[in-house]
Amino acid sequence: MSDLRVIIKRDSAEPEERVVTTGTTAAELFQGERPVIAARVAGELKDLAYEIADGDLVEPVDIGSEDGLNILRHSTAHVMAQAVQQLFPDAKLGIGPPVKDGFYYDFDVEKPFTPDDLKAIEKKMQEIQKRGQRFSRRAITDEAAREELADEPYKLELIGLKGSAAAAEDGADVEVGAGQLTIYDNLDAKTGELCWKDLCRGPHLPTTRAIPAFKLMRNAAAYWRGSERNPMLQRIYGTAWPTKEELKAHLDFLEEAAKRDHRKLGAELDLFSIPEQIGSGLAVFHPKGGIVRRVMEDYSRRRHEEEGYEFVYTPHATKGTLFEISGHLDWYADGMYPPMQLDEGTDYYLKPMNCPMHNLIFDARGRSYRELPMRLFEFGTVYRYEKSGVVHGLTRARGFTQDDAHIYCTKEQMADELDSTLTFVLNLLRDYGLTDFYLELSTKDPEKFVGSDEVWEEATETLRKVAEKQGLPLVPDPGGAAFYGPKISVQTKDAIGRTWQMSTIQLDFNLPERFGLEYTAPDGSRQRPVMIHRALFGSIERFFAVLLEHYAGAFPAWLAPVQAVGIPVGDAHVPYLQEFAAEAKRLGLRVEVDAASDRMQKKIRTWQKQRVPFMVIVGDEDMTGGTVSFRYRDGSQENNVPRDQALAKLVDVVERRVQV
Repeated sequence: MSDLRVIIKRDSAEPEERVVTTGTTAAELFQGERPVIAARVAGELKDLAYEIADGDLVEPVDIGSEDGLNILRHSTAHVMAQAVQQLFPDAKLGIGPPVKDGFYYDFDVEKPFTPDDLKAIEKKMQEIQKRGQRFSRRAITDEAAREELADEPYKLELIGLKGSAAAAEDGADVEVGAGQLTIYDNLDAKTGELCWKDLCRGPHLPTTRAIPAFKLMRNAAAYWRGSERNPMLQRIYGTAWPTKEELKAHLDFLEEAAKRDHRKLGAELDLFSIPEQIGSGLAVFHPKGGIVRRVMEDYSRRRHEEEGYEFVYTPHATKGTLFEISGHLDWYADGMYPPMQLDEGTDYYLKPMNCPMHNLIFDARGRSYRELPMRLFEFGTVYRYEKSGVVHGLTRARGFTQDDAHIYCTKEQMADELDSTLTFVLNLLRDYGLTDFYLELSTKDPEKFVGSDEVWEEATETLRKVAEKQGLPLVPDPGGAAFYGPKISVQTKDAIGRTWQMSTIQLDFNLPERFGLEYTAPDGSRQRPVMIHRALFGSIERFFAVLLEHYAGAFPAWLAPVQAVGIPVGDAHVPYLQEFAAEAKRLGLRVEVDAASDRMQKKIRTWQKQRVPFMVIVGDEDMTGGTVSFRYRDGSQENNVPRDQALAKLVDVVERRVQV
């Protein structure tokens, strides 16, 4: 045996050099360090069974790190697949990658899994976990893998995809990657006998006993590799965490998120619906939801007017030639509804975005530098053909209205305009009650872009400097830009810590070129404007859903469909409350009186469920004294408030947009 020199790197600490003997494994190198479940060697993840080589740079991978969680969850997916095949021997394996907060595995089975099936699978997983089966990696040739996995048709297909872009796009690279194939055997802890195996790149936990806490969540249908042309498989989702406490916290979070689900609240509060007769992803807003939406839009209009935006309106459909000019038919056709053939065979499309039409407004007549920056704004309804599997209530719809703006300016104005636009966006989001932000910078997709590299580099660097001025965290998103230019995305966290993408600001030198947009410069020359795309809400529908979940349906008074409801102690108090409500309405408030024959306590419970900000209760004492009594959403009360003061308080709370 000979000595080997190894360098150990831990986070920001200074590298540590250590001498070990030949045959030392990563497990022995980090012996006794319980959170360590794998190693990164020269940048590549390895199992703890990896034997150290001379000169290796080795980093420990803790179970709570991003890599560690992925390894934990992918290992748990293997245990789930083993349990499924033990209970359902005819099940064929798809893929089982880690995903955010969990994992899934796809199976080809005769019929969908039932809730009782999931319970049985989870129980079998617990048995496998307790046995402490060892994950053992072995390399195998493509030919030998095909022979060994001859009964797994989906694995055979994956072997044929090894190293392809298609494998990377749909998660198959967790199994086949681009190098030599490997199979992981699950071996009995005592006898070493083979219990189960799966094609996989790894790495994995040392044993199944190293899985601390997991739970199966649900099952769903899923097309093999996401294509409707492929067979329908059954997907089981699960979650796994480094401790039982973290698992419980996650399940509690999911329970709270379920309570806030905008689809559930939309029905409970009678705000909107998505009728089957209209179609998936196409919502209708009910009167109460219409009030919230109108107030959101009205406030946004007022703020845009103050910032110098001009309002425009464009049609919902257009000839296809418009999207040929813009490039959308080259780059975005899959996301558009099929064309309608009208006017003797001319293709018309429902518009998926507003920018090409705004370009035509700019180009409708000659423009002078004196008109720039020109800020065109529209609540423009667009239509995008989202696949049925990704449509989700109002947050992923097929028809929605963007609060869309396109700003045309000179290159000299560009940086200042971007800076003021981002500041305006952030401040307006704060007005709606969102305060926790970070920014994301999406850069060029090398496979999908128009324009020169130089233009992209200039645009990207300009956006970077503008973003950094806000003093917010800036996260890179390599390759995430649209085909025509880089963008800044505003990401916000809601009341329970979930991140939502809100506003986007995109810098575009390319569409002005494609549309031949020009303005007259001070020297009389014709110059090309810079174009800034900006959607503040993203879409009205999605922003409505985000606010609904953020506030759990308890909108602040300025947004609430009913700001106050009058509840009489008895029938004799109804006229007094109706007078109060009439005064409130003259002040622009939305106040109702519940004059139904129900008992007062039942009315209170009813309106509590509707999350109304104020209940205005009136009995004999209030009528005699010219007062009202407030009951708030938290159950507290403020009694005998003079009517004028009560009205002034309601007006003040609404005008200051505060939550009560």
